[in-house]
Amino acid sequence: MNNLLAKLGQDPQRSLSIFLTGLGLFVLGLIFIAIGYFNHHLWQVAGLIILALACLVAAWGYLGIFANRWFTILNRHKSNNKQ
Repeated sequence: MNNLLAKLGQDPQRSLSIFLTGLGLFVLGLIFIAIGYFNHHLWQVAGLIILALACLVAAWGYLGIFANRWFTILNRHKSNNKQ
């Protein structure tokens, strides 16, 4: 499990960048949904597709951030037990 956490959390800056990209796509999806409310309904469909993609991208980025923090906590705890 430590190897998986180390692999997922190896670059927290990149994970934050991926998370913020997902957040931006989420806002873009909301804008498309709002445009579809006032115009043609297909804008809403496009917004929902973008929203689903945004959730996946943001979740992937957050997973990397979480894995980095969890890996750090586990390793700090192990080093304290050895002393």
